[in-house]
This record gives sequence, C-alpha cells and structure tokens, in this order.
Amino acid sequence: MNLPRIISGTLAPAALLLLLNGCGKQSAAPPPAPFPVKIQIAKTQLVPNSTDYLATLKSRNSAELRSQVEGDITAIFVRAGAQVQTGTPVLQIDPRKQEAIVSNQVATHKSKLATVAMNLVDLERKKKLYAAGVIPKADLDTSQTAYDTSKADAEALDAAIREQREQLRYYTVKASTPGVIGDIPVHVGDHVTNLTTLTTLDRGGPLEAYINLPAEKSAQIKSGVQVEIVDETGKTLLRTQVSFVSPHMDTATQTLLVKAPTPNLGNRFLNDQQVHARVIWSEHQAPLIPVTAVSRLSGKMFAFVVDGQGQQTVARQRIITVGDLIGNDYVVLDGIQPGDRIIVSGVQILVDGMPVAPQP
Repeated sequence: MNLPRIISGTLAPAALLLLLNGCGKQSAAPPPAPFPVKIQIAKTQLVPNSTDYLATLKSRNSAELRSQVEGDITAIFVRAGAQVQTGTPVLQIDPRKQEAIVSNQVATHKSKLATVAMNLVDLERKKKLYAAGVIPKADLDTSQTAYDTSKADAEALDAAIREQREQLRYYTVKASTPGVIGDIPVHVGDHVTNLTTLTTLDRGGPLEAYINLPAEKSAQIKSGVQVEIVDETGKTLLRTQVSFVSPHMDTATQTLLVKAPTPNLGNRFLNDQQVHARVIWSEHQAPLIPVTAVSRLSGKMFAFVVDGQGQQTVARQRIITVGDLIGNDYVVLDGIQPGDRIIVSGVQILVDGMPVAPQP
C-alpha cells in the first residue's frame, strides 16, 4: 500500500530537476551584439618639444608722431585707422603765441631797420666832413661802428624771424609718410611737448614677434630656432624662426628679448597685437591620440584599443602616458604603438574585454 507513495516521493525530485533544467535551456539569452565604435589608426607624427609664450607683434614700418613744438591741441583732423598720404594734416597745435612772437619780432625789426637807415645817413655825412678835414678820424670810426653794429643787429633779427616763421609750420602736425593712423591718445585741449606721442603711423608690411624668454632658457635659444604663431586653440597660424637674440639680459625682469620675423599676408595681424608664440626647442616622432579617446581614473589616463580580428574583436583598456596637448590631440609618450586601432567614441561606457564592432 505504501510502495506507490515511496516511488512517487523518490521520483519527484528528479522530475523536478529535469523540469528546471528544461526551463533553464529555454530562458538562456543570446550573446550580446558587438558594440559599434569608431576607430582611428595610430600614426607617428613629427611633434615638437616646445614652450608657449606671449609675444607682441611690432612693425618695422611704424613710426610715432610727435610734435616739434609745445602748446595746446586745438583740432584733430583724422580718426584712428584712417589711411593718410604724405603731408596730410593730423592735428593742430595752438599757434597764437608763436604768431605773437613773430609779430613782435617783425615790429622790432622795422625799428632796427630805421636805426640802420639813420646810422647810414650819419655815416655818409661824417665821411664828407672827414674828407673836408672838419672832424677827426675817430668821429668817422665811431659812426662807422654804429652803422655796422645796427646793420648786423637787424640782420640777426631778420634771421630769427625766418626761424620763428619756420617754427609756425610745425604747429600743424602732418603725416610724414603714407600709412594708417594708429590710436590717438591725446584730445583737444591737451598740452603737448616734443616728448608727447600724438599717434602712430603704420606703413604696413611684415611684422616682428618680440618674445621675452626667462633667464633659464637663455642657453638654449639661438638664431634659427623655430617659432610658431598659434591661435587660442593651439592651431598653428604660421611658422618662422628666431632672427635676433639680444646680447643683454633685462636686469629688471630677468628676461631675454628675441625677435622672429612675422609675415602679415592678408593683414591678419596688427601692430602691437599680442599673440601666442610657441618656441620649438626640438622635434621628434611620436603617436598622437584625440582628447575624446582618453579617460581618467584615480589619477591615471586610459585609452581603449581594438584587439582581435574579424568578428572576434574586443576593447582592451590600456594605461597611457601623455605629453603636451597639440590642438585636440595628446602626444603619447607610452602605451600606444603605431598601427594600434584606437577607439575614439563611446569610451565612457566601454569595459575591458567588451565585444566591439570597429567602424572607420
């Protein structure tokens, strides 16, 4: 009577196990599809060992306009940025004081000419009296001296008048050459002297980059060292080289001035403009890796590369060491070899060994 129940109790666990195994096989999920990623083949490029500095561009064809006379500005005839020709009036300095000096000298000169004329009449009269034996030779000599002195005095004043009239020309400051007017820091009513910079006049053409290097770099710099002018993102705008190294260190700043010619095609640069100058100390071959392909964790930098071939490709995480940033790429010092397939998309969700489908 108990045999069926015993058999049933014995077979039940086995049947249950077979049932569970059958259910497990039916619920097993297919392997996940490879994750699509974009890749970039690592290639070596010539990369610089360089240092970036701020440089000031200066024109060799730019000149400061200064007044040759002292006075108050009464008019400014041009605007900053205006194109002018030789002789174009730039500004006017009040000439009235100088005009008064000239007028006073002219009046004095007329008086002196009258004295000369009077002394000449007296001299001629004395000559006749001396010839007639009426007066001694001393009286004639005195008259001759008076005439000569008054004549010389009048001639000296005449020369001074010409000089003062010539000075009047300088009260109108004119452009000395064709060019573009720079900033005009003075205003109508300002008092200026021959030490006051009124404006600048730039004739255009090439510029020079003035770079001040710290003292510790003085032993490395020499003529011919390559220099790049770069924009704010690090993109190279042009390449030039050092043409001048100052023989003296600036004692106040402990910097050394170097210059590099800067072509100005298309007038992309302006006089006195500040730019980023990259001094290239040396160059070497190294692979580059995009910034978007690099991740950071616990102070270390990582990148993923594709490992395997065909359908069996996975992402492999590598620790890398990088150097300078050039544009949007890091210079790789260690961890990436030429020919490696660098993953440049989706790196934040990748894990080591994850199947991936490389795409160009």
